[in-house]
Parts: sequence; C-alpha cells; structure tokens
Amino acid sequence: MRSRLLPVLLLLLAGPPAAQPAPPTCYSRMLSLSREVTGDFQSLQAVEPSEPCVRYLPTLYLDIHNYCVLAKLRDFVASPQCWKVAQVDALKDKVRKLYIIMNSFCRRDLVFLSDDCNALEYPIPVTTVLPDGQR
Repeated sequence: MRSRLLPVLLLLLAGPPAAQPAPPTCYSRMLSLSREVTGDFQSLQAVEPSEPCVRYLPTLYLDIHNYCVLAKLRDFVASPQCWKVAQVDALKDKVRKLYIIMNSFCRRDLVFLSDDCNALEYPIPVTTVLPDGQR
C-alpha cells in the first residue's frame, strides 16, 4: 500500500512547472520595459523613416542607470502628436508608463551610475571582451 502512494504523492507535490519562479521586481520591470521601448523606437525608425513626425522624434536609446533618462523620457512624451502613425502613440504610451514606474513606483529601487546626457543620444555598441587566455 505504501509503495503505491509514493508515486502519487510525488506527482501531487511536483505539480505543473511554474511559468515564472518569482514575480518580476521593479528593477526587472524597468529594465525590460526600457529595452522594449528602445527596440520599438528602432523598428519605428526603420519602418517609417520618411514620415516627418517620426523623423523629428527625440532619439530613444535608454539606460535606466543614467540620471538623464528621466528628462529624456519626459521630452519624448512632450514631443508633438503624430496622428498619421499609430505606432508613435503606442510608443509614447510605453514611454509614459516607464516614466511613471521610474519616477513613482520604483523610485527607491533606482541607482543612477551616470549623469552623462550625451550617452543617451547614441546607442552603446554591445561588445563582449573575454579575459586573457579565454576563447
């Protein structure tokens, strides 16, 4: 009897695997949303480069560890409306959401490592440098 209960008990305890082991933190939400905003901005620039309202949008290369990012987000939301391109309004909604999260809900979780506003004008190339002797 005992040997038959063990497999059933193990199945009940195992249950279905969790989709996410832990809920997202404020920091992880800010980081993922900033990457999403940057990616959406770059794809918008690629798809609609000739549209005047897209061409004159402020650049959005975001680094949530740079103090200037708050002003950058605020400037982007305040830029003129773009009635012809729906993706711009959707992007502005995401930017507004990120600004609210950073400025209100997660304010105490932020650690700014830089205040170089020029660094937010151009994307930072991602490079991986291996330590000496590793390939």
